[in-house]
Amino acid sequence: MISVDQVKRPRTTNGSREAAARLPAIGLEAEFSTVVDGVVQKPEDVFGSPKRVVRGPLVHRTGRSYHLPTGGALYFDTGVMELATPMIEIDQGCGARGTRSLWESVGFLRAELDAWEVATRRTIRLVGFSAHYNVSFDAPTCARADERCVESLAYLLTHVLAVPVMLLAANRRSTGVGVRPRGNRVEITADFTPDPALMAATATLIVGIVREVMTWPSYSIDQLAAHRLPVVRGFVPVPHSSRKGWVAKDSSFPTNPFTADIDREQWTIISGERVSLRMMGERTTKHFWSAIRALGDRRSLQLIADVMRGRASSLLDLDDRPTSYEDVGRLCAWNDLFPTTQLSRSRYERVLGHVIAGQAVRIGRTWHKPVGVRGWTQVVFRREHDGARRVHSLDEMLPHLADWDRTAQRRVHERRSAVAQKRVPERRLAERRNDAAELAELPVTMETREASGGLEVVAISAAKESQPPPPKPRTPKAESPLVIVARF
Repeated sequence: MISVDQVKRPRTTNGSREAAARLPAIGLEAEFSTVVDGVVQKPEDVFGSPKRVVRGPLVHRTGRSYHLPTGGALYFDTGVMELATPMIEIDQGCGARGTRSLWESVGFLRAELDAWEVATRRTIRLVGFSAHYNVSFDAPTCARADERCVESLAYLLTHVLAVPVMLLAANRRSTGVGVRPRGNRVEITADFTPDPALMAATATLIVGIVREVMTWPSYSIDQLAAHRLPVVRGFVPVPHSSRKGWVAKDSSFPTNPFTADIDREQWTIISGERVSLRMMGERTTKHFWSAIRALGDRRSLQLIADVMRGRASSLLDLDDRPTSYEDVGRLCAWNDLFPTTQLSRSRYERVLGHVIAGQAVRIGRTWHKPVGVRGWTQVVFRREHDGARRVHSLDEMLPHLADWDRTAQRRVHERRSAVAQKRVPERRLAERRNDAAELAELPVTMETREASGGLEVVAISAAKESQPPPPKPRTPKAESPLVIVARF
C-alpha cells in the first residue's frame, strides 16, 4: 500500500483573514493525495492549476482556488488536492448538509478525473488523507473574555472531542484528532472518513459539542472535572503539526488507542475508574446529547447512538484501514443519503448556487449580475445598466434570496416555454414538408368523377387509393330504424 504520510507539507502561516459571516456557520474540507500511474505525485506538478482538472468554466474564489458548479471549492494545498464546502449556517441538519455538499463535490471531481484519464490514457486515484470540520466561534464580549479566547477553547476541546471523534472518524492508522484555533472559528482535524454516513455523524457530533462548550462560563481545563467528563489519566495533547493548535496523537495516551480494543476496559480516567474507549465516547455523547440532538438529523443521530453503544461498527472495530481510502469517488461514493426533498439546501448554499450559475438579481431598482466571489463571504456584482461593480456579502444577499429563487425559477420556465413554442411550428412545418415530399414521390392514377357540366379529372395518389375508406360508425338500433338503400 502506498504511504502518503510525507506528501502534505506543514504550513507555517495563517494567511489573510476575511470578515466573518453574521450567522454562525460550519464548513467541511477534505484533503486527498493524488496517485498518478501508481506513484504519489503533487497535483500542482501534474496539473499546474485546478482549471486544468475541470473541463468547464470555473468561478475564481481567491488565490488559486476555484468554485465548482456544486458550490464547493477546489484548490491545491501544499501537495494535496483539497475540496471545501461553502458556508452552511448552523441549524438542524447542518452536519448532514455539509457532508452532502462535500461528497457532491467529490463526485463531480471524480467524474472530471475520469475524463482526464480517457483523454491522457493515464490513471489517477484520490487517496483519502484528512477531513476538517470548521465551526464558527462567537467571541465573548463579557469582562472575562480573556478566559474565553479561541485558543483556550481549542485546547479544552482537544480533551473533550478526542475519544468520541476517534470512534466515529478514526482508523487503525490514524494520525490523531486535532483542534486548531482560527480566529473566528475552530477547526477540528481528523482522518478522512470514506463512509458518508459516518462523516455526517461526525460533523453532527462535532458541531453540537463545540457550540455547547462555547456557552460555558470558562474555557479552563478545570471544566472537565466540573462537568464530569471522562478523560484518560495522563492524556497530554501535543502541538499540531501545521499552524497553531493541539492534537490527540497516539503518543498523547499511555498506550496507542487507535490499535487498542475499543471495548476493553483498560483506561483509567481522571476519576479513577477503569473504562473502555467506547464507554468514554458514550458518556461524553450522553452529556452533550441535548445540544447534538438540537442540530442533528434523524439518520445521523441514530448512527451516533448506535456506534457509541456498540450496535454499529466503528472503523476502529476493523483489523486495518479500509481499502476504500485508496480510491475515493469509486470505492466509496455518495449514494444520496440526504436528498433535497428531505433536507433542503441551506440559505448560504442557495445564495452561492445562484452566484455560480450567474443568475442576476434585482437589488433596489436595478439588476445585478454576479461576476465573481471574494473569499468565502463576498460576492462581486456588475450593475447591468451602467456596468459598475459592487461587492455584497452573503449576509446582505439573504433578504433577496426569495426574489432570487423566484426569478431563477421564472427564467427557467420562460426559457422552457420559449423553446417549446419554437419547436412546435418547426415540427409542424417539417411534417408538412415531409408529407409534400412523400406525395411527390408516389405514382399518380387518373380517375373521372361526374361533375356538373361534364367530367372532372381528379389526381389521386396511389397511397391514398390503396388505403381502405374509414369505417362508418355503427348506429345503435335503439336510436334509429334500419334503412335499406338501393343503388343503380
